[in-house]
Amino acid sequence: VDSSQVDGLLVPGGWAPDKLRRYPQVLQLVKDMDAAAKPIGQICHAGWVLISAKILSGRKVTSTPGIRDDMENAGAVWIDEPVVVDGNLISSRRPPDLPPYAKAFVDAFKG
Repeated sequence: VDSSQVDGLLVPGGWAPDKLRRYPQVLQLVKDMDAAAKPIGQICHAGWVLISAKILSGRKVTSTPGIRDDMENAGAVWIDEPVVVDGNLISSRRPPDLPPYAKAFVDAFKG
């Protein structure tokens, strides 16, 4: 995937992020999207991909509480809210947060 050809990136949750973060091409895509300030959505365990891409230092995010320590150890400011928006990063904790998360992600494309 060429980051110049897409408008945003939605990183899935669950256990897929543990596999995705093992691919240098995925990490480069995340870095490129972040450098271009394009929307990057993350939910649940998706934060692992952003951690491995090393783009979380000083950023406000949320995630499933199970990876809070990982997020904070990567330099993120972890907030226990259904949705946290920090610039182009839109993060959410878990599936029950999908309605406000989906709205925030779509809103990111309006701006």
